[in-house]
Amino acid sequence: MKVVKNPGPKFDLKKELHTYFGFDSFKGEQEKIITSILEGRDTFVIMPTGGGKSLCYQLPALLSEGVAIVVSPLIALMKNQVDLIRGYSSKDNIAHFLNSTLSKAQQKKVKSDLTEGKTKMLYVAPETLTKQENIAFFSDLNISFIAVDEAHCISEWGHDFRPEYRKLRGMINEINVNLPIIALTATATPKVQDDIVKNLELETPDVYMDSFNRPNLFYEVVPKTSKEQVLKHIVKFINSMKGKSGIIYTLNRKTTEELASTLHANGITAVAYHAGLEAPLRAQRQDQFLMEKVDVIVATIAFGMGIDKPDVRFVMHYNIPKSLENYYQETGRAGRDGMEGKCVLYYSYKDVQKLEHLMRDKPLSEREMGAQLISETLAYVESGVCRRKLLLHYFGEEYKKDNCGFCDNCKNPKEKLEVKDSVKITLDCINELDERFGIEYVVNIILGKTNPQIQTFRHDKLKSFGSGLIMEMEANFWYSLIRQMILEGMIRKDIEEYGLLKITENGQKFLKKPYSIQVILNHKYDDAIGDDEEVSGGGGAPAATDPVLFDLLKNLRKQIAKEKNLPPFVIFLENSLEDMATNYPTTLEELEKISGVSKGKTIRYGKKFVELIAKYVEENDIVKPDDFVMKSVVNKSGMKVFIIQNIDKKIPLETIAKNKGLSIPDLLVEMETIVASGTRLNLDYCLEQELDEDEQDEIFDFFRSSPDDNMDNAFEEFKDRDVSIEHLKMMRIKFMSEYAN
Repeated sequence: MKVVKNPGPKFDLKKELHTYFGFDSFKGEQEKIITSILEGRDTFVIMPTGGGKSLCYQLPALLSEGVAIVVSPLIALMKNQVDLIRGYSSKDNIAHFLNSTLSKAQQKKVKSDLTEGKTKMLYVAPETLTKQENIAFFSDLNISFIAVDEAHCISEWGHDFRPEYRKLRGMINEINVNLPIIALTATATPKVQDDIVKNLELETPDVYMDSFNRPNLFYEVVPKTSKEQVLKHIVKFINSMKGKSGIIYTLNRKTTEELASTLHANGITAVAYHAGLEAPLRAQRQDQFLMEKVDVIVATIAFGMGIDKPDVRFVMHYNIPKSLENYYQETGRAGRDGMEGKCVLYYSYKDVQKLEHLMRDKPLSEREMGAQLISETLAYVESGVCRRKLLLHYFGEEYKKDNCGFCDNCKNPKEKLEVKDSVKITLDCINELDERFGIEYVVNIILGKTNPQIQTFRHDKLKSFGSGLIMEMEANFWYSLIRQMILEGMIRKDIEEYGLLKITENGQKFLKKPYSIQVILNHKYDDAIGDDEEVSGGGGAPAATDPVLFDLLKNLRKQIAKEKNLPPFVIFLENSLEDMATNYPTTLEELEKISGVSKGKTIRYGKKFVELIAKYVEENDIVKPDDFVMKSVVNKSGMKVFIIQNIDKKIPLETIAKNKGLSIPDLLVEMETIVASGTRLNLDYCLEQELDEDEQDEIFDFFRSSPDDNMDNAFEEFKDRDVSIEHLKMMRIKFMSEYAN
């Protein structure tokens, strides 16, 4: 049994708070937590991001004799925390970190300050504690207490399990079995909380739990219908938050780079952040974000832990997170200053399939655990009830209101259905199954759907089998119902027994005396099938081209071409006119975003076109597409660079096309777009082998006098001269390179 140390001297904690940190008052239960530590008691703190967790061990460390050892999982987090503490003090040696990034000389300096009693806080990674030489060194120090930060890393059910955290108790015992411990976390379900207390062997700890509610955060789920649609939504959203800081989380490194490039192309300062970058570059990009040199950081989950930026105004999830703990932790980085933060999650079932695919090679127990965590996240995404209520319930907290007024479901509530009889059917089924099965199995029994497992257990003979068919409701209804019965405390999911449904006391009361109850159906999100791997621009139905405006633009192009003595296609390609007649650009800035329109062409020819379009929009009360702001570059930019570089190297067009999986006609279309956008391509090395100088001159003369860009007319003119349509398209590209740029 641990020997509790004698309480130290009494402090005027508010006075000490002001002396060390400059604050006049404590937040929430900070003062009680600090008192608990100073009195030598084991303490467990569950406090959401932004609640002031760090202060709970920093102030007692400064006031206690000796040094507090702070166990922290990330090196970047350690440096950030040490810098903050040093910022409050006149002495740098007040806090140190000890990890593998330090040179031997630096480690020697840290240990010297510790031995001389100059250091009050030492941040270490669990791996540092595993080294026997360090354990021996720490054993000789006067240690005030151990702080285990991000304590959820101990639990396999937590969102960031780290096996080395499991060994902490043994290492602490080797140093000094009587050391008081404070464990801290921002996110912990009841199961994770239990794991932390048991694994760290906290003896009758003082437990302090703040509300998990972040009332200033707005939660929203947006279905992914296509990659193009999501990118446009993101660009439009960020442009509406001009100059404000935000984080976008993605599943993989490649997507962070692509998304950051797309944002950059649309005038948004953004950088990618992931574990594949060199450490100095990661640090540089983190600093750029903290110092507001960039507005948006697009990151894998490697970013954000311990980052103290209070004014992040939005957090977006480009992919569904693997657990609700992840989601809560990451959205918690928004609005830490108490002002509004917007949390947008993009949902596609293909993302869920990717998460399941990533788990395929893991041990069975880990796969089962991961599947449960994903199913909880999926339930949150698809639910039609208050998102705040769902999140808090997941962490064991009851939210009394039915409508928080600050999530998408509460802003746009769905109609409620009376379900008294359906609740009775569900509870009877769970009872008849002896509370030994999960949601999917129960729904199959209620709907009378058989499968090999049901037949093996002979459950198709149960009274409950098909008992729900009388209600004439689909599976979505029964899933919605069971989720809300869990929320209402009528049934519970037994996490330790892999999600088996158990009837609670409230459920038993209902069975004895049924009463009226209403529920909201889940969202179906049938169109949420977008895939990150699809080619940008290929998803969804294209917007319709305005035929009247298209004809007006063609006539204007013809008029300008006549004035300039140039063929019309040199002014703008026909597909550029189609794009204009679809998106109605009314400023030169908007015109630049049209396919095949370069800055040079905008300056040279753009004014008359935007004036015509603006007049047409006003006269016809046209509503412009909201999401026109998006300029897609993600996949095209790589293609463009590849084509330009290979043509500069005089690589045969057949080889270029083959390497990119294109046909020759498709390659020529790409090349024409490149030239129309203002980049010259020198195709002489190809043309000299196919056409002599006289033939090239004749084709040029034809293009000069051509009233339109109809290639059929050109082919008709030269078909007897052994000139193919590909030759003519190459000549038109050469013509545009020389006359349009």
